Amino acid sequence: MAETGGANIEIAHKLNESEGQGAPQSRWHEALEVVEAIVLALVAICTAWSGYQAAKWDGMQDELYEQSTRLRVQAQGLAARGGQEQLYDASTVVEWIKAEAAGNRKLAELFERRFRPEAKVAFEAWTKTDPLNNPNAPQGPLMMPEYHNANLEASAKRTDEATELFERGTAARATSDKYVRVTVVLATVLLLVAISQRFKSRMVRTGLAVVAFALLCVPLVRLVILPRL
Repeated sequence: MAETGGANIEIAHKLNESEGQGAPQSRWHEALEVVEAIVLALVAICTAWSGYQAAKWDGMQDELYEQSTRLRVQAQGLAARGGQEQLYDASTVVEWIKAEAAGNRKLAELFERRFRPEAKVAFEAWTKTDPLNNPNAPQGPLMMPEYHNANLEASAKRTDEATELFERGTAARATSDKYVRVTVVLATVLLLVAISQRFKSRMVRTGLAVVAFALLCVPLVRLVILPRL
């Protein structure tokens, strides 16, 4: 993409140099050369700017994707730790139920002390529903609204952040592609100008110059409305 932009600028310079030599021409020819020179100058400037912006947006895409990947790795680690904590909480509840059902209050109190602080709040709320005698009680503390797992919640948050960064990276890539398409249109304008300079017919050369100038308006408008870095 950057090489294409550089080639466009080089072609524009060579076209200007080749047209700058020769015998004095008519006013029509001189005016046409001025128009062509303006078109070539605009093409060179727009090509350089478009290539610069495309490179910047590509760099942003890479950076955003890297941040997204890092957050996803962190989220997976937190999810694994949170899952282990959930298994611990569930197994502790099971052992508490066994001890309580067997009437071993001392052992049951031991398991109560073994609950993690986050799970203990939910366990206390669950025991108030008399789960051993109440068939309508929640299945366990993990089903209570009071139950929280900081690692799982942090994992979900990082996953959302990673998804947002990935989407921003994809949008940056799309913007870069739009700048590349602008460069392609600018190359077409250069081709039309180069072809027009090979004709001696006033009508043909003027027509091609008008078409080139009209086509140049498209990338000019795009460069104005496209986001910039």
